[in-house]
Amino acid sequence: MGRILETELYPPVKAFLVEQGYEVKAEVGSADIVACREGADPVIVELKTGFTLSLFHQAVVRQSVTDAVYVAVVRGKGRQFLQSLKKNLQLARRLGLGVITVRLPDGVVEVHLDPAPFTPRKSKPRKDRLLREFARRVGDPNTGGSTRTTLVTAYRQDAIRCAEHLSTNGPSRGADVARATGVATATRMMADDHYGWFERVERGIYALTPKGLASLGTPD
Repeated sequence: MGRILETELYPPVKAFLVEQGYEVKAEVGSADIVACREGADPVIVELKTGFTLSLFHQAVVRQSVTDAVYVAVVRGKGRQFLQSLKKNLQLARRLGLGVITVRLPDGVVEVHLDPAPFTPRKSKPRKDRLLREFARRVGDPNTGGSTRTTLVTAYRQDAIRCAEHLSTNGPSRGADVARATGVATATRMMADDHYGWFERVERGIYALTPKGLASLGTPD
């Protein structure tokens, strides 16, 4: 199959708009498609074979002319395209843009999103979690933009404090660890053993595993 051209999207998109009662012309000014209908704002459609950042840049510029701006792309196949469509619909919604896909084999045009003003919905639980993590974290142990590395969270810092106490004092009661380290959830943390650092040796008493010792750089 040869390379798909943007011009292949024009006939089906034009036919779709004509069915809606618009007069349609291509390459008017810097817009790929302009559609006009009496009593309505002009509609502008920017064409691309796939979602790109430049496509959204172009569409945002067209919003200085009209609020009715759409991006139109070739409809792909499979899960990968559906995931891409979902993410780009989220972006388009936030930008106030519409989204159209075109199935080239049969020319089917589908409008997935119409342009509309967008006001983000704030999540108080997410905000509260963010601020709790910020307040609990000691210092600034991570580097912004890090990938493929273990991030130091407040939870991990608490676990390290518990591990350091056990390394120094040996098997200890959860209540003693909590009191000595200031980690109020020490018992629950050691029982959950998220990192594989802790083991219960007796009821209510915890010790470090070899993995826990290794995490502190302490020889087993």
